[in-house]
Amino acid sequence: MRAVGHAARTAMAAGAPWVDTAPNYAQGRAHEELRPVLGEYPTVRVATKAGFFTREQGRTALAEGVLTRQEADGGHSLERGFVRWQTERSLAVLGRVDLVFVHNPEHRGHGLDRAALHGRLWEAFTVLEEFAHAERIGGYGVATWSGFGCGAFSVSELLALARQAAGSAEHHFTGLQMPVSLIMDDPIRRALDGGGPLVRAKDAGLITFGSAPLHGGELLDAMTPDLVNFIRPGLSAAAAALLPVGSCPGLDVVLTSASTRAHWDDAAKALAAPLTAEELRRLTDELASE
Repeated sequence: MRAVGHAARTAMAAGAPWVDTAPNYAQGRAHEELRPVLGEYPTVRVATKAGFFTREQGRTALAEGVLTRQEADGGHSLERGFVRWQTERSLAVLGRVDLVFVHNPEHRGHGLDRAALHGRLWEAFTVLEEFAHAERIGGYGVATWSGFGCGAFSVSELLALARQAAGSAEHHFTGLQMPVSLIMDDPIRRALDGGGPLVRAKDAGLITFGSAPLHGGELLDAMTPDLVNFIRPGLSAAAAALLPVGSCPGLDVVLTSASTRAHWDDAAKALAAPLTAEELRRLTDELASE
């Protein structure tokens, strides 16, 4: 689940196994709001990120000599010193972190070519390997929006960079997050054919996370009664939109949020009975033909 404050407490009480957050979420307040809730649910696993930051966080990093003025104005950094600084701050506020995602490394603000981007990823991975080796975090990964689609990297390249960062030790690259929805359904189509980043990540033993399953809420407007009935009669629009994502081969965790326990229970009930591969393929084929 992805939530802060009251929504996080609702989700954890409903049995959500993961909470996904980032230093820049909720205008920079996400970690502070989550800390007391995490104390109530010690078995919930926590994923946060390194990369994006708010203006206030950027000013603090500048004042502490972690970023230059130009870097602080950029809103995103994978500089080795910044990744270390931001992860330290996340641990200090949250109290515990199971997984740190390098957040949208393909972010265009850097203007890096592919080789330079891989070099920056390697630097971030070396820092996170240090945290993992010291058992301060459980592992790390990459949370991407367009990295696979734009060809910035592949699963095998990320794993190779992790092995290089770990040196002679076993690497701690353990998670991959990417958008999966009926709007961004290429991962579903490729997984149904036995390929794509989700299947490759799963085959490599990574935990796979699907972000933006409702595409920021935009998908709900497209969930007509006919489409809902095509997916599964009797579902709410939100549950019908989530069900294909939760049925995607190779996907472990669907990251969503809801404000009430009823909404969580509605989604959980639908996801408990996933679509078959045949049903899922029929749906994606139908959407492709429209």
